[in-house]
Amino acid sequence: MRFLKVAALVPVVALMGWTPVERSSASAFAETQARQAGPAMQSIGPLTFSPDGVLFAGDTQAAAIFALELGAAAAGGAPGAKSIPAIDQKIAAMLGTDAREIQVTDLAIHPKSRNAFISVMRGQGAAAQPALLRVDGAGKIDLISLHGLKFTKAELANAPAANPGSPRNARSQSITDMAYVDGKLIVAGLSNEEFASKLRTIPYPFAKVENGTSVEIYHGNHGQFETRSPVYAFVPYRIDNTPHLIAGYLCTPLVKFPLSSLRPGAKVVGTTIAELGNRNRPLDMIVYKKGGQEFLLMANNSRGVMKIPTAGFAKAEGIVAKVTTETGGVGYETIASMKGVEHLDLLDEGHTIILARGEGGVLNLEAVALP
Repeated sequence: MRFLKVAALVPVVALMGWTPVERSSASAFAETQARQAGPAMQSIGPLTFSPDGVLFAGDTQAAAIFALELGAAAAGGAPGAKSIPAIDQKIAAMLGTDAREIQVTDLAIHPKSRNAFISVMRGQGAAAQPALLRVDGAGKIDLISLHGLKFTKAELANAPAANPGSPRNARSQSITDMAYVDGKLIVAGLSNEEFASKLRTIPYPFAKVENGTSVEIYHGNHGQFETRSPVYAFVPYRIDNTPHLIAGYLCTPLVKFPLSSLRPGAKVVGTTIAELGNRNRPLDMIVYKKGGQEFLLMANNSRGVMKIPTAGFAKAEGIVAKVTTETGGVGYETIASMKGVEHLDLLDEGHTIILARGEGGVLNLEAVALP
């Protein structure tokens, strides 16, 4: 099963709020004032929900995660999420700009309303500003004002240094994906340590944030162990009734980690169960059931959407030697009908919701039947 991982221009500065919260040292009065102003987010990227509807939003520039209690912002819309052609153009118009000036960074489905929440960066470079939108079952797009929302923040102390001018700015990968599992937020990304790739387990409500678990994998296409490439997308999944993470890496190993191995300060070697092809980056993944079987559905930037049966995950032998063929290990089927998919989430038992590039490069929101 998949554990739950999202008229007039409202100024984005007012939307996100710009009064910072330092929970460890702020007085009760200062904390109250900060809450009234709303979260001070520098950026907005990966999204995931808890089962009761708390939205976790990753701020890669600040190397922080905001837990947002949406309240009324999550209520009132028609249940579900409706397909919207050229949604990037509609969002850009709401934000008072051109579609070329926005970047959609993630998509997550609310666990109760089944509305789609979309994170967006408006503008380019250091001037870009974060925004959050909701799409309901009637196709209505709402720009969510975060002003006054209750929130808490978890800061990643060992995040990579920010270097906006560098083409390989590691800070942008401080948070690559997140999922909520049994009272804890699992966060993938990079650190500033020698073993840079991290999986962090952060209890919620937020308290102390540990430095996380250093994760290492054997990359069959490269024929070597690797510690500096982050997990780009992952899902929690039970294998033989034991909680695991199934993780996708650049170029494209598929790896399993027992959740119990993710201890603060530990170094863990994952089990590579598939090599899915080089020159490729996983973008998003979900697990679903169909016809009495379970499947992993993974979107990629150059190899389309892969449908991977999960039945073989338990007995899959770890890849520990160089793979001389293009792919190896657990097999997959490419879904030819799903093209240009950049983000996806599970909408309901029979459908996924996707953000996909269509003709002319427009970004479409589509609810499609699970393959």
